Amino acid sequence: MKVAIGNDHTAVDLKIEVMEYVRSLGHEAADYGTDSTQSCHYPKYGEKVARAVAAGEADCGILICGTGVGISLAANKVRGIRCAVCSDVTTARLTKEHNNANIIAFGARIVGSEKAKDIVKAYLEAEFMGGRHQERIDMIHEIEEKG
Repeated sequence: MKVAIGNDHTAVDLKIEVMEYVRSLGHEAADYGTDSTQSCHYPKYGEKVARAVAAGEADCGILICGTGVGISLAANKVRGIRCAVCSDVTTARLTKEHNNANIIAFGARIVGSEKAKDIVKAYLEAEFMGGRHQERIDMIHEIEEKG
């Protein structure tokens, strides 16, 4: 699986750890983030990852900023993206199983590296359950189409 990973200046070190961890799980990790700790704008990186996932250049994405919120908001502006902020393992698993999220986000100022790895593992190992959940995903797409 190819995983697009993006970050802002607050998450350079955590991005590197997450990329190494994704690779250790047997996946490809593609870097769409900054390598600089100089202040930058997180929407740029949220959009980059979201466009890569929406275009099929990556199977899913991981976004990291200070809290995960801002970068997820940017990603969710791209048609077809369902990005959820996950600060715990249960949310990471359920957002894939129930919402078929194609990107997750978390905050470098909120979770440490070990928690981030646990979140990533739970998300990558989870599978969409379909069924009644697909009906809800279809409803989300209908809202998106209305604009």
